[in-house]
Amino acid sequence: MTKTKEPARGAVSLVYRCRLPLSTRTLTHVADLLRRHLMAIRSRWRALPPGKIALIVLAVLRHDQRLADMAGGNNISATTVRRWRDESIGLLAAKASRLDRAQKKIAKRGSQVVLIDDTLIPTQRRTGAANGRAPVEHGFAHLKS
Repeated sequence: MTKTKEPARGAVSLVYRCRLPLSTRTLTHVADLLRRHLMAIRSRWRALPPGKIALIVLAVLRHDQRLADMAGGNNISATTVRRWRDESIGLLAAKASRLDRAQKKIAKRGSQVVLIDDTLIPTQRRTGAANGRAPVEHGFAHLKS
């Protein structure tokens, strides 16, 4: 197992806390999915327990924490955090309803479904008075249909 590199001699390693807006139910759900998966694949060992892995993954997904930051604070490698993140996304996706089934369920209740295609198209930034007409982020315009 590769661990994150120790800070250079004389450098200070700081760990900070932040508030993560998550419910206990969400954390427990992801941790339980991970526990069942580890038993199914007969994984003998992980660097951290499933609950801690779930917390790290949810911090990366929900709070947009950098992989290297989460790795350094937990004495694991960024690659390990990336692998855990990808594994957890796969587990959550496997539990999600298929889109066609979800649409049928919503239609049965009498509600309507709107799908939004969030396509990014490269654009040139406008200048002058024309610069406020379309939302532009980092040289890409968000087109939603």
